[in-house]
Amino acid sequence: MTMTRRQFLASTATTAAATSAGLAALPGVALAQSDTARILVGFPPGGTPDVLARRLAEKMQGGYAKAVIVDNRAGAAGQIAAQAMRAAAPDGNTMLLTPMSILGVYPHTYKHLSYDPRTDLVPVTKAVSFDYVLAVGPAVPDSVRTVPEFLAWCKANPGKASFGSPATGSTLHFIGILLGRAAGVELTHIGFRGTQAALLDLVGGQIPAVCGPLGEFMKFASAGKCRVLGTSGASRSRFFPNVPTFVEQGYKGMAFSEWYGFFLPARSSAATIQNLNAAVRTALSHPDVVESLAAFGLEPAPSTPADLDATLRADTARWAKLVASVGFTAES
Repeated sequence: MTMTRRQFLASTATTAAATSAGLAALPGVALAQSDTARILVGFPPGGTPDVLARRLAEKMQGGYAKAVIVDNRAGAAGQIAAQAMRAAAPDGNTMLLTPMSILGVYPHTYKHLSYDPRTDLVPVTKAVSFDYVLAVGPAVPDSVRTVPEFLAWCKANPGKASFGSPATGSTLHFIGILLGRAAGVELTHIGFRGTQAALLDLVGGQIPAVCGPLGEFMKFASAGKCRVLGTSGASRSRFFPNVPTFVEQGYKGMAFSEWYGFFLPARSSAATIQNLNAAVRTALSHPDVVESLAAFGLEPAPSTPADLDATLRADTARWAKLVASVGFTAES
C-alpha cells in the first residue's frame, strides 16, 4: 500500500487522540526509542531558537526520553541543521527546531540547497509564533516616531537611508526593502550575523534602523536605547500595545508573522510524529514555560502536523512572490 504525503499527514491527525491516550496510560513511558533525544538547532547558543529549544528540552526530559539535549549545528544561516536531518534515523530521537524561513524562503533564494523541505522533512507541530519590528536608534532624530516619518527622513537624507537585519537574504531583509519601496525610498540593506550584532550598532548610532524579531528589542526599548516604530503582525502585539502595525500605518499587504516548528526525518512513522507532537504540546502548556517565552516575545502556538504542513505550503507560496519582487538570490 502506498500513501501520498497529504494522505500520510491526514492519517497522523486522526490518530493523535488515540496515540496520546495510549501513552498517557503507560506511566513513565519513554516516547523516543533510546535514552537520549536531540533537538537540532541551526544557530549558536544564546539566541532565541536556542533558548526556546532548551526550555522545551527541560520539560520533555524524563517523559519523551531520559535525556533531551540541544545540538547546535550553527552555520550557513541555519542550513547545516536542516541538512543533518537527511541522515538522521526516523526513530524520533533526532528532531529539528527551525524557523519558517529556512524551509519556506531559502528555496527561493538559493539555487542549490543541500536539503529539500518537502521530501527530506515531515512536519510535527509549530512551537511558537512571533512578530517583527522596525526600530530606530540615536542616529535618527527623536521627532521620528512612526514608519512613515522614518521613511520621509530617509528620503530627505539619502546618504543615511539604510537599515540592518540579522542576515542578508532573511525575511527581515526583504521586509525592510518592501517597506522602503512602498514609500518610494531606496533603502540600503546591511546584513549582520544575528540580531544582537545589529542591535549593538543600532544603539551605538552606527546605523539608523534595524528590522528584527520583536523579542530581541524588548529590553533595549524599555531602557530607552531604541524606539520601535512599527510591528509586523496582523494586529498589535501585546508586547508593544501602543505601537501600530505596518498595516495600520498604511502599508497594505505588509502583515508578517514568523514561527518556529518541529520537524522529523521524512521516513518517520505516524506514531513517531504524534509522540513528539504530544510531548511538545505538553511542554508548551507549562505556565513557567509560557512566562519565560514571553520574555522573548514568543507566543506558544502548537498545531497538528497537517496544520503545520498547510502553513508551510502557504508561506512558501507567498514568499516565492515576495522574493521575486525584490529580485534577490543568494548568489547575486
